[in-house]
Amino acid sequence: MLINLLLVLLLQKGFSEISQNIMRLSVNPKQARLVDELLRKGIVKSESVANTLKEIDRGLFTPREDIYSYADSPQSIGCSATISAPHMHAYALEKLKNHLTPGSRVLDVGSGSGYLTLAFSHMMHFTGKVVGVEHIPQLVQNSISNINKACPEAIERGLIEIHVGDGRMGWGGAFKAIHVGAAAEKVPQNLIDQLDNGGRMVIPVGPQGRSQYILIVDKDQHGNVHTRRDIGVSYVPLTDKTKQWRGDL
Repeated sequence: MLINLLLVLLLQKGFSEISQNIMRLSVNPKQARLVDELLRKGIVKSESVANTLKEIDRGLFTPREDIYSYADSPQSIGCSATISAPHMHAYALEKLKNHLTPGSRVLDVGSGSGYLTLAFSHMMHFTGKVVGVEHIPQLVQNSISNINKACPEAIERGLIEIHVGDGRMGWGGAFKAIHVGAAAEKVPQNLIDQLDNGGRMVIPVGPQGRSQYILIVDKDQHGNVHTRRDIGVSYVPLTDKTKQWRGDL
């Protein structure tokens, strides 16, 4: 009990110190209005998700900060990739929030702009490790730049890593939460294997241009896998670099 109490106190102290430095900017009123609307619609349901979304300015993760940065719609970030609509960011955080516990390892496949990658770290009080995997180097460079604009300490302190790679292969080790930001025709077995016992994966499933849905994949404490379909969605495909990239930055 004493050890657990000390751990909690240390985490709280660490979060207090890091959060004072990490979130350099005050909450953008445009971002706050966006999140308030998601709260009103019942898409954001919890205080932790609302705070995370308010404190991470979406405008820092889009190619240019303008009115469209705060619209509830996906925006192009180049290389045939998008930053998802804010309501989908909120959805992912709500579905994964109970698995984003302090000290956990999280995998963000198709990390794109880096927005959710940072949000996962924020939800864990800037502890543990979030690994983003994106197979286009330019997107990796851009996402690191985006995160550094919002909170450079997240990468400097090793709380977030962004790697060039094929996210369908995972990144080794076990993850308490896995988020996939593009639609797979079927769930990659490597990701199921790397989901930790007691963990959850949120992944869009279905072919491009046809019916797609979010699949919730839970692995119980005995390693048994349970899946269920959730909402219908429309995502870009989870594919390889040569099929995705047309040099359209």
